[in-house]
Amino acid sequence: MRISLGGPDDIDTVLALLDDATAWLVSIGRTGQWGTEPRSTNPRGIAQVTEWAEAGRLHLAHLDGDVAGALAVGEAMPYVPPATEPELYVNLLVTGRAYAGRGVGALLLEHAQTIARERGAHQLRVDCYAGDDRALVRYYERQGFTATDTFAVGEWPGQILVQRLRSG
Repeated sequence: MRISLGGPDDIDTVLALLDDATAWLVSIGRTGQWGTEPRSTNPRGIAQVTEWAEAGRLHLAHLDGDVAGALAVGEAMPYVPPATEPELYVNLLVTGRAYAGRGVGALLLEHAQTIARERGAHQLRVDCYAGDDRALVRYYERQGFTATDTFAVGEWPGQILVQRLRSG
């Protein structure tokens, strides 16, 4: 598996990963997380992925010649409390369903740690859907994150998680 910097040419690929994930979530009854509509038809979703790609914040995991997952990193989202120390924020983590269970997300999070250390950050933060059975919260906890604050965006329940970074 290798990781590359994504750019504008990768926008459709990332939208397809998000559409695939959304369809899977719908198929298992988890519509509260990302809704039911494909991200590729949502102007706000398209704009968000485009912004990440154009700003050099998008990173792609490649496996078996295909894009297996995507990561976007940068600043904290406006709906979460500001950081109290230098950080890197994980804005997006998605794995293609065909690659689920193969460590793609873990590799991308390791890549985020490397970027964070290079930038002098002391922590990684991420937020995720905290509804249903909190499966996504548990995923991030298994990846070394600790749940901290909860929040809501309208009816959408969210969880902030932090991972302290060691030097080197």
